[in-house]
Amino acid sequence: MFDQTASIFIGIYLSALIIIGFFGYRARQENTLKDFYLAGNGFGLTVIFLTFYATQYSGNTLFGYSGMTYRIGYAWIMCIHFMTAIVACYLIFAPRLYKKARQHNYITPTDYLQHRFNSNAINVVVTLIMILVLSNYLLAQLMAMGRAMQGLSSADPNIAYQQGVILLTFIMVIYGTLGGIRAVAWTDVIQGLILIIGLIILLFMLFKQFGPISLATTVIQETQDFSKIAAPDANRIREWISYILIVGFGSTLYPQAIQRIYAARSEKILRQGLALMAFAPLFTSLIAVIVGIYAIAYVPGLEGTASDQALTRILSIIQQNSILGYWLTVILYAAVLAAMMSTADSALLSISSMLSKDIYSRFINTNASEAKLTLLGKLFSWCLIIVLVWLAIYLSDKASLLKLLDRKFDLLIQLVPAFMLSIHWRGSQALPTLVGLIVGIFISLCLAYGGFNFVHEGKIYGFHPGLIGLMINFLITILGSIFINSYK
Repeated sequence: MFDQTASIFIGIYLSALIIIGFFGYRARQENTLKDFYLAGNGFGLTVIFLTFYATQYSGNTLFGYSGMTYRIGYAWIMCIHFMTAIVACYLIFAPRLYKKARQHNYITPTDYLQHRFNSNAINVVVTLIMILVLSNYLLAQLMAMGRAMQGLSSADPNIAYQQGVILLTFIMVIYGTLGGIRAVAWTDVIQGLILIIGLIILLFMLFKQFGPISLATTVIQETQDFSKIAAPDANRIREWISYILIVGFGSTLYPQAIQRIYAARSEKILRQGLALMAFAPLFTSLIAVIVGIYAIAYVPGLEGTASDQALTRILSIIQQNSILGYWLTVILYAAVLAAMMSTADSALLSISSMLSKDIYSRFINTNASEAKLTLLGKLFSWCLIIVLVWLAIYLSDKASLLKLLDRKFDLLIQLVPAFMLSIHWRGSQALPTLVGLIVGIFISLCLAYGGFNFVHEGKIYGFHPGLIGLMINFLITILGSIFINSYK
């Protein structure tokens, strides 16, 4: 818990985000979709790296990954591998997509698909999938904000959760709708630097407070909870492979990630930013896992969704034992809050851009001005966030962060043929791509929610249903395209 001085510091820090939003508003060059959603001419290396970093590493990582480690133990070290796999998957298509985006002035992710396939059907289906996935992702971020308040507030946990969701979301929407992607990226730079430095200091504070991680492992052994320190069995290894594939490919197809590809100032800067991202799991995901291990040993008794509080419980212990630990916790806590807010706002901006440009402009009012579309995007943001805040409060004790993540990747990965295959293979055709996408989604959802005996914890022998759907999706897309091409 924080005293009044720390609370004032965090309040000032969060208020500064609104000021950044105001400066982002003043920095706009024109009232257009490109300026609001892509910052005009784009970002340099420092901003592009830190905005990728802040978007990828958020409440899901810090709270969800430490919570998952708390539940399954050392086996969650796999998260380092699948977070590294994301960079490799970016390189499959990001440089080519960037070139096309510069040539044809793409704003939304589906602008590429419209240009590539000239199919309204594909555009609508992909847009709806992305909006659904991002709404899920945004909901997870709002819940993470509430979890943060729960773990570090002296108020009743339920009240603290609700206050955290409402207050932080309100600040987030204000600076996002004021400054657009500029405000989000500039806050990413600040909180990304603080987060990196804070996490590295946190690692040393963990060792100072609790001793080496080997000691924590010994404590876990003494509690007879051997499953959390045992070598992974065959099913867990299959789960590792599944996560590496589904998160590696799926994360690169987040709409906000694709729009950040568009927002790089040059292809060289994009490649350099991704190269730096390859090192990020070592000082983010790994530290989240270490936090979870210490929490297993020294914060017993967190059951169900309460395990997502592992990080905040550990921070509470550290802050009580030294002035340095106290202020580290204050600064890190503020940076974590800003990270979640920036990640959530990135998702919100992407949703609003797709609603205004891909739905409203394309099918409702084709003559709408860019100024009107930008304004509508902001209005859509406010309407959507009200619904999601209600859902975050309603689901506060009903869903863990990682469960929310798994299902959205089952959907996202179905977009791989539409984006990654089509950008390399000119023979890829619209109709089989659309049919493969729809069938892949149908199979994935049926396997996930069909109640089959061979599905355990949402996985089939350790593999996500989305991977099964993707294999069928690929077969339909490739064979169908070959068939169509043979008759041309």
